[in-house]
Amino acid sequence: MPNSPYGLICPIVKACEMLEPRWTIPILVELWSGSTRFNDIRRGVGNVSPALLSKRLKELEAHGLVERVADPGAGTVDYLRTAKAVGLEPALDSLAVWAQHHIEAETALADMDLPALMWTLRRYVLTEHLPRRRTVIRFRFDDPGLEYDTYWVLANPGQTVEICTAVPGYDIDLYVETDIRTLSALMTGRATVADRIAAGTLFLSGDPRLARGMDRWLKTVCYAQGGGSLPLRNASSETSPA
Repeated sequence: MPNSPYGLICPIVKACEMLEPRWTIPILVELWSGSTRFNDIRRGVGNVSPALLSKRLKELEAHGLVERVADPGAGTVDYLRTAKAVGLEPALDSLAVWAQHHIEAETALADMDLPALMWTLRRYVLTEHLPRRRTVIRFRFDDPGLEYDTYWVLANPGQTVEICTAVPGYDIDLYVETDIRTLSALMTGRATVADRIAAGTLFLSGDPRLARGMDRWLKTVCYAQGGGSLPLRNASSETSPA
């Protein structure tokens, strides 16, 4: 007898059948974040192969969640979410809030992809809280086995924030020494700058105004607003005594 879906008459189950293939929800989230081009979606999702991303986008198109718009003159293809996909956003927002409140930070932040995290960081640097000039912030990560452990953030007033993996040739205003989990915790509202400095996983040097203002110019996800997020514990409290 051929395999079939769960066979339960339940709208939640049917929705899960459509959304459960791996990478489907992260792709939709990246589309909601503003990415429309294939390579930008792949950077934002992280760790997905081009072949699998192409397959998932075709599946989303078949389900009516994504519209593929080609411009032969410009040679470009954009993937746009449909009204059907927009209708999913409240449900996924609720799921995200549930995860913030009920999934421990150590689990939620495990296995984060650094290039994807830094690509996302572009949207989390609030330039209105930076000096009204070019600002350069160097991030260095001490996690083992990284292809690139150093990134530069270039922020100019009124312009899109840039992320570089090569020395940009400008004076550096702030040096940030940390690890992937710490930056992820800050961006997801699972930790504060003061908390991570005290824990010894975040070191800031350079312009003291930028260092003191990091909690202002580094945005956190909207799901963390209102409190209730499970915080990242200090290393000493993450292991039980022998």
